[in-house]
Amino acid sequence: MDIISPLVQSYADCFTSPEDELLKQVAAQTYASHPQAHMLSGHVQGRFLAMISTLLQPKRILEIGTFTGYSALCLVKGLQKDGLLHTIELRPEDAAVAQANFDRSNAPEKIILHIGNALEIIPTLKETWDLVFIDADKVGYTDYYELVLPGVKQGGVILADNVLFHGQVLEQPVTGKNAIAIQAFNERVQQDERVDQVLLTIRDGLLLIRKK
Repeated sequence: MDIISPLVQSYADCFTSPEDELLKQVAAQTYASHPQAHMLSGHVQGRFLAMISTLLQPKRILEIGTFTGYSALCLVKGLQKDGLLHTIELRPEDAAVAQANFDRSNAPEKIILHIGNALEIIPTLKETWDLVFIDADKVGYTDYYELVLPGVKQGGVILADNVLFHGQVLEQPVTGKNAIAIQAFNERVQQDERVDQVLLTIRDGLLLIRKK
């Protein structure tokens, strides 16, 4: 199901600030060569991530799900001068592509790439997070959320991608393990008195969560 009309998406693309040259290259390379290129954040969502990061001016960012590095390259744009972005990718082949893309950026030293299981890696980082982006396996969303929230500073932000999951959360009943997991995650956040949240209909749905 197309959540956003292609005409609306095209209009949004037209009136959104353009990608820089590296992001254009990363997107083109991913679409040309990756069998799951649809997972790329893309132009409008990427600019939204960059905008949120720029507004927050974070010192520490955590990304769960690196893919080919496009979203990390967007998020890093708002980092403070001495800031760091930690990004975690389970698949070594995608991590290798992402690292090559990071190495071509203006500040590769600001991006630390970890390869492996995020549930095992996150507790070892010992950081306080200003901004977290969750865009990994959907059945793990609630576990990732519960694991990172205590480490998010007051007023910090968590962004969760794909919270409309191709429109499958709108079905009655919701079926499929990923859609069921996303529905459960959305309901968990809705019921969590530690946070405020708004669900944005950008791309496949972004949940913007602010820790009180």
